[in-house]
Amino acid sequence: MAPQHLPSTRVAPLGLLLGLLVTSCFTFCLSCRNSDFALTNTEKNIHKESETKEAREEELDTEVLEVFQPTHEWQTLQPGQAVPAGSHVRMNLQTGAREVKLQQEDKFQTNMKGFKKGKRLDINTNTYTSQDLKDALAKFKEGAETENSKDEQARQATVKQLFRPIEELKKEFDELNVVLETDMQIMVRLINKFNSSSSSLEEKVAALFDLEYYVHQMDNAQDLLSFGGLQVVINGLNSTEPLVKEYAAFVLGAAFSSNPKVQVEAIEGGALQKLLVLLATEQPLSAKKKVLFALCSLLRHFPYAQQQFLKLGGLQVLRSLVQEKSAKVLAVRVVTLLYDLVTEKMFAEEEAELTQDSSPEKLQQYRQVQLLPGLREQGWCEITAQLLALPEHDAREKVLQTLGALLATCRDRYRQDLQLSRTLGSLQAEYQALASLELQEGEDEGYFRELLASINSLLKELR
Repeated sequence: MAPQHLPSTRVAPLGLLLGLLVTSCFTFCLSCRNSDFALTNTEKNIHKESETKEAREEELDTEVLEVFQPTHEWQTLQPGQAVPAGSHVRMNLQTGAREVKLQQEDKFQTNMKGFKKGKRLDINTNTYTSQDLKDALAKFKEGAETENSKDEQARQATVKQLFRPIEELKKEFDELNVVLETDMQIMVRLINKFNSSSSSLEEKVAALFDLEYYVHQMDNAQDLLSFGGLQVVINGLNSTEPLVKEYAAFVLGAAFSSNPKVQVEAIEGGALQKLLVLLATEQPLSAKKKVLFALCSLLRHFPYAQQQFLKLGGLQVLRSLVQEKSAKVLAVRVVTLLYDLVTEKMFAEEEAELTQDSSPEKLQQYRQVQLLPGLREQGWCEITAQLLALPEHDAREKVLQTLGALLATCRDRYRQDLQLSRTLGSLQAEYQALASLELQEGEDEGYFRELLASINSLLKELR
């Protein structure tokens, strides 16, 4: 019997199915065979990559990059160069190169900022070690000390050439019998010489002359008081020698000036009475000048002394002094003293009103000084007006000031004084001419114009 064959339409699908089955079995077997190999290869690749990465990091850590030192100008940054922290980096769009420069703050501040952030400072560690730096610093200090020592030795040598040691000077002074004295010791020695009965007139006058130089200083004048020297000089006003009186008054005038402590002791020591006696009696003109100087120094800024001056008849003494023909030169000094005393009291009262202090001690003392009534009673309104006839411009200026200060007290008497009106009119014409000359010469503030203004003001008040 002949074999039977399957139809061709059924054979094709079976072949396709068989091919797919064989392919699947082959793939499964292959995957099972290579599974271990594939897992092992993956782990090895990962391990190898890890080792490579660590090696690169170690190379980066150990490698010292070339650090570029930027400035405040843009510079091109080469590949592989590092820049300090805080630098300003940009890309030049025209050339494609990177450029770097410092920011506004200086490089040191930039590096310090990088250090605070934990970044690497701009230090080339391969150049110097810490020991090298320590050695260099030690050598630098040694060199500086050596130079300073040499400079100091040179300076000392120069000083020794210019100056001599104090021990050597003292030794020479001792050999010459020269003693270095303080001002206090000198004043004691001068007072002893003046007070010694064995001293000649010339020695006494010389001692007083030298003493006047020292007592100008306030502390020295008070030292003179402390060891009794002031009273010795006050007693010298009783001397029979005119020169001793003159120079004793000269010393007292210097010691009294602006020195309240000495002024008080002088009043208690009887200086005021002795000075007034000398002015009231016949004395050389040079002596009276110095006595008047001492009196002015004692009275100024000392209201208690001014009270005693009025009680002792001081205004009468000064009036007699001004009326002496031989003492006309003292008239301006007397008028100046009176002007100072009047204005001093006025200023004290004005100051008390401004400060609203109605009972300060010094103001009470000034209020007890009846100076203006005393001047009116003693005829100083007329005496002052007569002194306006003095020829000197400086004397006229001081008299005009005093007339103005006494105007409130002497207004009625000034108006009745026809001679005063004629004198003021004559002076007005004289100073108008002199003021015109000043204007022609281009003087902005003329002396004669000021005098003319005072005369015009006084004439206006007397109309």
